[in-house]
Amino acid sequence: YQGEDLARLRTIERPVAMVYQAFVNYPNLTVEENIASPLRAQKRGAEEIRERVRDLAGRLQIEALLERMPDELSGGQQQRLAIARALAKNAEVILLDEPLVNLDFKLREALETELRDILLERGTTVIYTSSDPRDAFNLADEVLLLASGNKLQSGAPIDVYSTPVSLEAMMLLSDPGVNLFNRDERLFAVRPEHVTTVNSEGFRFSMGVTAYETNGDESFIHGVVEGNDWVLRQRGMMDVQAGQPLDLYAREQDVFTF
Repeated sequence: YQGEDLARLRTIERPVAMVYQAFVNYPNLTVEENIASPLRAQKRGAEEIRERVRDLAGRLQIEALLERMPDELSGGQQQRLAIARALAKNAEVILLDEPLVNLDFKLREALETELRDILLERGTTVIYTSSDPRDAFNLADEVLLLASGNKLQSGAPIDVYSTPVSLEAMMLLSDPGVNLFNRDERLFAVRPEHVTTVNSEGFRFSMGVTAYETNGDESFIHGVVEGNDWVLRQRGMMDVQAGQPLDLYAREQDVFTF
């Protein structure tokens, strides 16, 4: 850090903060005291600490909870508290270890948006680990794909998504996983969102439908294509039932070979 080995600095002097996947807060301190703890360790003035705590609590929508203890908070509130405490340190780098994975979908979506806006405003460098491809597109300027501790690929999310260097890299940015098929002794892969029931130039497949699920916004059709388990991901609802055959199509530019 600025030419100095971070390992030689005391913990409180290191310009790094971290938010864990689990809800990690000081159980014997109130919400206000939790947020203030890194500022007090830095020996900041009382008025500065008070203003900083109020500002962060307001931004993360926990201002009404300042007098509560952590065990009186919901999971989402606890994680908001942990994020507020990390931001209070004014660190130049914040490590976020899947901080939203334990939250329900709606709460996760809301907090993700708030967190992105706060961090952009502060200009903080963020290292965010995640197993969810959506996080890469929603939060990242640059994504680094890792497998067993090894780098597979890096770059802007859309570039890594559009030009995967390997099947493993393609799978890491696919949810659900990619669909595989063989032609002329070569392995091909296509993402579920790039398969359609609309006739188009390119590849054609015949699926035996095994299951259908929808949340109203999206539909997922499960089936078997050429002996491989496939998933078709489509917008909206579809009139599909298990047991029926289904013709599928994919454009050549959406199909990769490895």
